[in-house]
Amino acid sequence: MFISSLQNPRIKEIVQLRQGRKRRQSGKFLIDGRREVYRAFACGFPILEVFFAPDLTDEETFEWMKEFEDENQAEIAIHEVSPAVFAKIAYGDREDGVLAVAKYQEKTLDDAFFKLISQKQTPLIGIIEGVEKPGNIGAILRSADGAGLSALIIANPQTDLFNPNTIRASLGTIFSIPICADSSENVIAWLKKYQILTYAAIVDGAIHYTKSDFTKPCAIALGSEAWGLSETFRGEGIQPIFLPMRGIADSLNVSTTAAVLFYEALRQRTMEKDNFLS
Repeated sequence: MFISSLQNPRIKEIVQLRQGRKRRQSGKFLIDGRREVYRAFACGFPILEVFFAPDLTDEETFEWMKEFEDENQAEIAIHEVSPAVFAKIAYGDREDGVLAVAKYQEKTLDDAFFKLISQKQTPLIGIIEGVEKPGNIGAILRSADGAGLSALIIANPQTDLFNPNTIRASLGTIFSIPICADSSENVIAWLKKYQILTYAAIVDGAIHYTKSDFTKPCAIALGSEAWGLSETFRGEGIQPIFLPMRGIADSLNVSTTAAVLFYEALRQRTMEKDNFLS
């Protein structure tokens, strides 16, 4: 099916999915970009339909899209659209000619998948509380994926999980790592239930981050840049850690802090494995 009219009812529905309220109401979200669509599909996310503008794609993307269409046309609605139509539905100024509509896969802390995570030998869970900027969440997801975290939990979310800017900033890694959202109180209760020690990144924390033992089942919690972690992430079962700051700033960008801590955990776990093997 070829769509060239900007007034097409289907196109108008797609444009509305740029709004968080419409995404939540419909249970659908947009995936903008060939790489992101591919990663969502490869990770088993339910793709409902794909919009493809042949005139905007490079040769590699065109060949990939035609192959995708040949293999999945029976299960997934695929529409070819004009450049003008694609410009209307694409999110932001990125136009590589491929956009998909997918169905939300909501996870909760009590889902069986997360229960399995708690039973792994050495689960490593990332937690971010009250982070507002989708770009920061996406960057944190890239670090979580790269460092091999078991899951990422959004505590007290300030935006929907599948905001198009989050997907873009994550380079599609949002589809590769288990992710869910809940209140901070429920997150803490869940961690204690499964006896997972929490390291909380706090400016005035008592423990240098390299002195923390990330080789055991644990979670690493970070707060928003404006407010940091709430009082919920203090107390029994939570160890406050800090990153040294030698300049006039008192903290790093939250996504940078996450990368430092996640990769410190990976370093420690890799060293422990190497020592065991030797």
